Amino acid sequence: MPGDDNDKQRQLDRYVVKQDGTRYSTDQGVRIDDTDNSLSVGERGPTLLEDFHFREKVTRFDHERIPERVVHARGSGAHGEFQVYESLAEFTCAEFLCDPSLVTPTFVRFSTVAGERGSADTVRDVRGFATKFYTRQGNYDLVGNNMPVFPIQDGIKFLDFVHAVKPEPHNQIPQAQSAHDTFWDFVQMQPETMHFVMWLMSDRALPRSYRMMQGFGVHTFRFVNAQGKGTFVKFHWRPKLGTHSLVWDEVLRVQGNDPDFNRRDLWEAIESGNPAEFELCVQLVPQEDEHRFDFDLLDATKIIPEEEVPLRAIGKMTLNRNPRNFFAETEQIAFCTANVVPGIDFTNDPLLQARNFSYLDTQITRLGGPNHQRIPINQPVAPVHNDQRDGFHQDMIHDSRTAYSKNSISGGCPATGVNSGQMAGVFRHYQEHVSGEKIRRRSPSFGDHYSQATLFWNSMAGWEKEHIVNAFLFELGHVERRYIKERVIERLANVDAELAARVAEGIGTSPPTQTAANHGRSSPALSQEGQPQSVATRKIAVLVGDRTDAAALRPVLQALRDEGAICDVAAPHEGTAASFPVDKQISAASSVLYDAVLLAGGQELTADGYAVQFVREAFKHGKAIGSLPGSEPLLDAANLPGDQGVVTASAGDAFAREFADAVAVHRHWDRDVASFPA
Repeated sequence: MPGDDNDKQRQLDRYVVKQDGTRYSTDQGVRIDDTDNSLSVGERGPTLLEDFHFREKVTRFDHERIPERVVHARGSGAHGEFQVYESLAEFTCAEFLCDPSLVTPTFVRFSTVAGERGSADTVRDVRGFATKFYTRQGNYDLVGNNMPVFPIQDGIKFLDFVHAVKPEPHNQIPQAQSAHDTFWDFVQMQPETMHFVMWLMSDRALPRSYRMMQGFGVHTFRFVNAQGKGTFVKFHWRPKLGTHSLVWDEVLRVQGNDPDFNRRDLWEAIESGNPAEFELCVQLVPQEDEHRFDFDLLDATKIIPEEEVPLRAIGKMTLNRNPRNFFAETEQIAFCTANVVPGIDFTNDPLLQARNFSYLDTQITRLGGPNHQRIPINQPVAPVHNDQRDGFHQDMIHDSRTAYSKNSISGGCPATGVNSGQMAGVFRHYQEHVSGEKIRRRSPSFGDHYSQATLFWNSMAGWEKEHIVNAFLFELGHVERRYIKERVIERLANVDAELAARVAEGIGTSPPTQTAANHGRSSPALSQEGQPQSVATRKIAVLVGDRTDAAALRPVLQALRDEGAICDVAAPHEGTAASFPVDKQISAASSVLYDAVLLAGGQELTADGYAVQFVREAFKHGKAIGSLPGSEPLLDAANLPGDQGVVTASAGDAFAREFADAVAVHRHWDRDVASFPA
């Protein structure tokens, strides 16, 4: 039925090409006899120019790459569906938000921002979270990030920020990193970046998984209902598994072990029947309350604290199907903040206004012209009728005698809502009065650059603050110019005196003598402490040997898998160990690719340096460790400096339950591992 999640799939199915059982032909449909050898004069003679098949094959290869995205080049995508919980007709006339029976197809592209297509997933960076809703009223794109703020307030500064964070122009180094002079020079010159920088230095920049990452629309948008009444709205995606992160030492090792870590995680979870689920939440602000906050709603460097305007969960998105072809879908999908449907409109946010222009402009270059919307993954499921014609890659044959409006030859078609007198379901911009002089000047209401950065710092748990300080030290440690480091610390002094002093001490300079008073406010919702806990889809490495007690291990494995955990058996060799099929050699595995480790092999593994290091490294990174009977020698060999989050055989029959609970916690931050080598 219309609106069912199969609408988009049925549309894409028309473009699917099956190769099984077919015969090789050229692009012109001409079947050929051989594609292994060029046409030549004799067996050792020159290749002939008349070999049209060779020329076609090479030409297609030479041109099969398209320009990568300037930002968000490294991406991963999935298909899904969205369904609203209850009608929001009070606030918006967007049909997909007003009819709880509608299932709207979606496609989401997750991405890093700074790195190129070949860079690693697990870098310190913002993550894109762009969602295309294929609604019955047209495509709606919610183009967001996993951080709720941008580094700049006006779109004219966005290219400066990107140029600063990209590899430095003289040597194209470093790739996908902000730890270099030009980025931090931009930061110290632009105080509006400080709130964003606090998020970037936090664990939010190191997501454990795309499935465990929040998303934000960033800007303040506007809902418009059928009566034309507007309501300000901010969009939030909230992962059902909770928001969880990696740690910095861990991501450095993940990049070498598996640069596709986040991409692989999403793909394998969906393939194994574990869809990624997100709740769509909104913060709603009546038009009359636009100026009641101590910040400007149009300022993209600010959030609305949840304590001031609580989140309202309005629907759920389930990502349950991987793309058939990465290039055709994930790489060619085109998002634009200006793609809205009736009931959703813009505000005067200057950064949003710039993005509305920039995204479309980018896609025209990247995808070869204005007809990129005809690419299957970009096509709406809603019917398309207009007077746009021709251009590169036009694949439609228009038989209308007119390509203009108004007309009489074609009966006035395609007819607008005004021309037809049928205004139901058409897009109408929100009407507001605007006036003013032509100026290049920022509103004074955009002038507070530090209070929300302080709010973020105050809201962090102790371990989160420690990670932020260490992130600043790592980043500034890679800055060559001393004065840039010192000026960044001067900026931090306006955020919090303790933060500035700790960073100053780390880089060997005196703390600032002038610091701003901390306002003392906090927003607990900003911390990752207290997130939902679940063992579902957590990856557990099970270290076994040939003398492992299979009878003791088997029920524990079954209990963990029954709760949705993914358990990989790792042994010193491939094949089987203690009757268990081996998924990984220990030497080819790494603790950084897992959320926890279960020890089921004892004395025989103590001589394996990889096994001992596996345990020590997992402990260093705060992960749960379980030790079954007989594995005590391996645990002893690891010589751990504590037992926080370590569940041993003494738990008896409750072992599986206690270990699962320890894994669900995600990390055990109470461990003192600063001096522990691993």
